[in-house]
Amino acid sequence: MSTNGMESWAVDLKDIGAIYPFQGSEVVMVIVGLVFWIGWHVLQTRHENAEIEADMTADRTGEETRKAIDRH
Repeated sequence: MSTNGMESWAVDLKDIGAIYPFQGSEVVMVIVGLVFWIGWHVLQTRHENAEIEADMTADRTGEETRKAIDRH
């Protein structure tokens, strides 16, 4: 199985262009990478917002403040 389209390495490499794997799928890989990157940021932002909201809720009740005072 060849991922770069070459069936044999017994050729003159100066006559061959790119020899890296998955040639021709660069655009698809960039799109998948962008979707993953943007999706990760969306999920991370949602998680951080939920965590901040939980912290703010705990602080409104004074619970977090009492815990901090008890620790010190």
